[in-house]
Amino acid sequence: MPVYTYRREDGTLFDVRQSFSDDALTEDPSTGQKVVRVVQNTGVIFKGSGFYTTDAKGSRNGKRSGESKPESKPAVTDSASKPAESAAPTASAAAD
Repeated sequence: MPVYTYRREDGTLFDVRQSFSDDALTEDPSTGQKVVRVVQNTGVIFKGSGFYTTDAKGSRNGKRSGESKPESKPAVTDSASKPAESAAPTASAAAD
């Protein structure tokens, strides 16, 4: 059950645990003063690029069920791993 904050006529605040279906209080049960429910910020903060209805908490290994991680291939930057060009003259061709 949520806790609601109320402000008395004299400006003091108090908290009451109420059900969602309960009506808001109009007077303080202990003093009889008229009260007004104080609207407060929620305890949820959304950060990031966005949240969607298809987002789900992943399993323990960080994957959703049935989802496989795409394999990444390292970028080739070493010149020795590139295939030799066929247009380059060879030593045997230059000797002829």
